[in-house]
Amino acid sequence: MNHPSAPLAHLLESITTNQGEPDPDQLLTLFLEYTTDLGFELYPAQEEAILELFDYKHVMLNTPTGSGKSLVAMALHFKAMAEHRISYYTCPIKALVNEKFFDLCEAFGAENVGLLTGDASVNPDAPIICCTAEILSNRALREAAPAVDYVVMDEFHFYGDKERGIAWQIPLVSLPDTVFLMMSATLGDTAHIIEPLSAFTRRDVATISYGERPVPLTFSYSDSPLQETIQSLLDDDEAPIYLVNFTQRACAEQAQNLLSINVTDKQEKKAIARQLDGLRFNTPYGKEFLRFIRAGIGVHHAGLLPRYRLLVEKLAQAGLLKVVSGTDSLGVGVNIPIRTVVFTQLSKFDGEKTRLLSARQFHQISGRAGRRGFDDHGSVVVQAPEHVVENKRLEAKLVKHPHLKNKLKKKKPPTRGFVHWDKGIFERLVSSPPEQLTPHFAITHGMIINALQSEITSPGGGYRRLIELIGRFHGTAGQKRYARRRAAALFKSLIAAETTEIIAAPDRPGKIMRVRPGLQPNFSLNHTLSLYLIEALELLDPTSPTFALDTLTLVESILEDPRAVLLRQKDKIKDKLYARLKAEGVSYDELIDELEKVEYPKPNAEFIYQTFNAFAKHHPWVDGENIKPKSIAREMFEQCWGFNDYVNELGISRAEGVLLRYLSQLYKTAYQNVPESSWDEAFLDQLAYFRTLLGQVDSSLIEEWEQLLTNGPAQHQDNAGPAAVAQRPEALDADPKAFAARVRSELHLLLRTLAIKDFESACTQIRQTEEHSWTAHRFADELAPYFEAHGGIDLTPQARQAHNTVLRKTEHQQWVVMQKIIDPEGDEDWGLDCRIDLSRIEDREAPLLELLRIGV
Repeated sequence: MNHPSAPLAHLLESITTNQGEPDPDQLLTLFLEYTTDLGFELYPAQEEAILELFDYKHVMLNTPTGSGKSLVAMALHFKAMAEHRISYYTCPIKALVNEKFFDLCEAFGAENVGLLTGDASVNPDAPIICCTAEILSNRALREAAPAVDYVVMDEFHFYGDKERGIAWQIPLVSLPDTVFLMMSATLGDTAHIIEPLSAFTRRDVATISYGERPVPLTFSYSDSPLQETIQSLLDDDEAPIYLVNFTQRACAEQAQNLLSINVTDKQEKKAIARQLDGLRFNTPYGKEFLRFIRAGIGVHHAGLLPRYRLLVEKLAQAGLLKVVSGTDSLGVGVNIPIRTVVFTQLSKFDGEKTRLLSARQFHQISGRAGRRGFDDHGSVVVQAPEHVVENKRLEAKLVKHPHLKNKLKKKKPPTRGFVHWDKGIFERLVSSPPEQLTPHFAITHGMIINALQSEITSPGGGYRRLIELIGRFHGTAGQKRYARRRAAALFKSLIAAETTEIIAAPDRPGKIMRVRPGLQPNFSLNHTLSLYLIEALELLDPTSPTFALDTLTLVESILEDPRAVLLRQKDKIKDKLYARLKAEGVSYDELIDELEKVEYPKPNAEFIYQTFNAFAKHHPWVDGENIKPKSIAREMFEQCWGFNDYVNELGISRAEGVLLRYLSQLYKTAYQNVPESSWDEAFLDQLAYFRTLLGQVDSSLIEEWEQLLTNGPAQHQDNAGPAAVAQRPEALDADPKAFAARVRSELHLLLRTLAIKDFESACTQIRQTEEHSWTAHRFADELAPYFEAHGGIDLTPQARQAHNTVLRKTEHQQWVVMQKIIDPEGDEDWGLDCRIDLSRIEDREAPLLELLRIGV
């Protein structure tokens, strides 16, 4: 049987076994045949790591980027499949998980590889599973004895991450029978990890370090202006270049500066134009983003929409972008080919203060330079501070023109957000090894819920397992005592909130602890303050006309602040207040005092602060957590803002991806954390509004997440491709209330677009058909009499109430829809007549509405 697309699966067919176990020598021989066919000869470190793994030892693999760690991981998956055992591949980000999923599908066949990211589930019963580190960590908590025989932990330096490192540690202290392969290019001293792992699993740990890179790096320090540095690198054929910045704003500014040099020639620009044909750049930042792309310059950071970031990666992989100006996300495996890495600075803000880069951060980013099989070397260039570069230019000018000595002033370093670096610090970072990884372990509500959902195999159940796990934590005795106290406090708070309970064990003496039955499917407590949300919801008046909006405000209050959005909200309020006070003739000192009092909108702030303080008083585990009232989603919903309109209103085009991510997180949190008992019609309208809004802009952040929620685990199908193993999605009208809410949200957003006379965008918000085709001119002509008679369209929540929309089913999968258009005076003599035919809709994200007419 020929499996050309799954060579390792084909090799498995020729393996002979002895009492059910494959011969390890034969396994190694067959795998070496595979690597030879690929044109690879194993490096000594690769061969040593594979031999240790085949001898059932853990391996700590610390070798440079591009040294073939992935091939060692492939050998472990091959061994697991030969033994009919289960292997996991984990890494920190979903993009890398997806990339590895397709690589393993190609090597082992799609039927043998599954994908779990928390947003998507494909073939979850496969013998090889690709997942984020958190997925494996949660499984290790939820199941007393999960079927996890081998684990590849890629990017293992994340073990030391303050926020996420716990996900790398939990499997190491909860899976005693598992063999681990821990891989990174920047591990440092790992004795404090190896010793407890070996003791817990009763298995040796082989440490394999190899410092020599297959593609050597050259390091240099530049005190020339950045444009000159880039131009010189381009002239020397050192592209593709990744320009490392540490803020999103700097990424765009540096890209703008590089437009002054010639990055690409005419033929290259034509090739880029062909790739862009038919793509949409219809968001506020799209115009600037497109200008950079056409010049052969990419921008890459978290403030971009996901579809824009993916386009940059695609064009870079095709060799069409010679320079990418991005953030240091490069260090966690962004899939962009790079020959040269250029650091614009050696300091960054870490959330608390600006610090110099650590040796680990420097080497992690530098290591991305140089592509095995493409480059004979990689280059790393560090720019001197901008004021140092400028002062050097001034000194050169003074040599030629000494009479200007009193006129030319040296540039001073920034007074805020700056830590000085120089060539000596650069050389120290180049020569320093990575720092030791620090373990982090914080008990959360989500961890307890996961542990309580596990099978009860001993007295105390999942909670007892969690306490035992704390005892194996890679920390000090004091840290473990604190973790136990916190776990007890959290558990008591869950009991008080009636999300968990203690009951008599049904089949043995004693009691068990469990999650209370009756909570909605997919109920989540992963937000630190989600328990406060549940308790605060009980204090709202469900008969209040603002109940749904107040629920939305509570959800917003437990989310992290999107600072770029909030600062612009505050600035807008200040601008309006300044204009009003100045017109009133208020004195300067009084004006300044009033401006300093301005805050961004915080609806229900007094209620939120008071209830949170009372909550914190009875829940000491809250510690330094704080509530964060704000009104981004509420403001958008109350005024029925479209995404682009709101971005333009605040002037945050370069951070539109930040707003999109915030709205996506809000939607997920509201959907999973607000109990269904609080879901009235108005709340459903809010969910539908944000779901529709996200779908119109870039639905990739939530599509896969919803697929997992609605479909459940995917079913295995023999010989099915990766896409085929997912279940058929639920019908769009399966939930009549949710369907009606989506229809209303599409109508309201269409009305918003018509109200501001953005008729080009309106054309994209309806389903165009041969029978009913709409252009911007047609919209303008049809609505001209309305605007002449009525002036505007009322989009207040009152005007958008459900009774102003009539949805009537006529046949199977077909509806007629009538939407009133209400003017600011309350007149409602105009309306939209639409129809919906689900049988003709193939794309679930496409508009549902076919607009028949607008008129009286």
